[in-house]
Amino acid sequence: MKEIDFKWPLGFKSDGIHIGLRKSKLDFGWIVSEVPASAAGAYTTNKFCAAPTALTKDAINHGHQLQAIVMNSAIANSCTGQQGRSDALEEQNLVAQKLEIEPTLVGVASTGLIGAFLPMDKVKAGIQTLDQTSNFKVTEAVLTTDTHPKTISLEFEIAGQTCTMSGFCKGSGMIHPKMATMLGFITTDATIDGDLLQTILSEQVDLTFNQITVDGDTSTNDMVVVLANGQAKAPTIQDSSEDYENFKTALHQVMTYLAQQIAKDGEGATKLVEANVSQAPSPLDAQKIAKAVVGSNLVKAALFGEDANWGRIISTIGITDADFNPATIDIALNGHPVVQQSLGLNFDEDTLKQALQANKITIDINLHDGQATGQAWGCDLTYQYVQINASYRS
Repeated sequence: MKEIDFKWPLGFKSDGIHIGLRKSKLDFGWIVSEVPASAAGAYTTNKFCAAPTALTKDAINHGHQLQAIVMNSAIANSCTGQQGRSDALEEQNLVAQKLEIEPTLVGVASTGLIGAFLPMDKVKAGIQTLDQTSNFKVTEAVLTTDTHPKTISLEFEIAGQTCTMSGFCKGSGMIHPKMATMLGFITTDATIDGDLLQTILSEQVDLTFNQITVDGDTSTNDMVVVLANGQAKAPTIQDSSEDYENFKTALHQVMTYLAQQIAKDGEGATKLVEANVSQAPSPLDAQKIAKAVVGSNLVKAALFGEDANWGRIISTIGITDADFNPATIDIALNGHPVVQQSLGLNFDEDTLKQALQANKITIDINLHDGQATGQAWGCDLTYQYVQINASYRS
């Protein structure tokens, strides 16, 4: 398995353009497969599910296949009632007509301001302008407060045949998945049944995207979609085979990387924060503790201030409903032990402060109460986060 420069797998094309939803940046794009691709998705758990997200979920559930996804930034088309649903449906139909495919093979994704309607005159013109190219402009067209596109490509083997998997996502604020102001799109030229693909995606989402948090808020538009079009002509992946494990490993690597990039690019963030929990009674206990620690505003603020305040970490662990022995916890910050057997250690404050100046902070938590592990990712809490979100709409 090898990470390579970003490229589309065989049989995928894309485009990204500016249609006037934003002042000057790219704001509209699509991904297109030459043939219908097996499709799987994971979606927001917010009860106010946006019209495009609901439409894509329905399209994938129709036959676990998609051939195209059209997407925009700036406007979420969420909390827009029947008009919003009609607009998303019109987008789906217009793309289907242009590509001469069935509407149920078209997904729709939007991100941006909640409550605003799409200017459909601009959207219609944009659909007619979109081309099928090898450029990567669509990875920019979905960005909102992100500072840069987040992309990755891997090569991996299926029965001796080289396949490619490429993913990109957006996400910077309102991040606390089950899924959360994030859109993720992963493409591969491997061959796999849609139902099996859904099983793998659902499993991996819980280990990756659902283990990141920036600010504890979950958006209305979030989703991750995986498309597998089979154009590498490798044998079909079968459940519980060596090829199945190779594919799952590749998907896990892609999703982990993208999840980390979202956390690292959190609004106003200066540091990526990773929590690693070991020797927990169960994987769920480990995941709960890891995510609680990276999600604590007090922990996040302390790390921004480069303050080795381990009391905030251990108190956060203590308010979770995870099962653990409160007398046996070890904690280290960027490799420097600060707690042993739940008691504070003597350490040099200046040395720790210097270690916490790094742009990645790793919090290692050993519970000494089992064999399970868990990870989560977040970022520090800065003044700039408040500035960005105090003026997001205006």
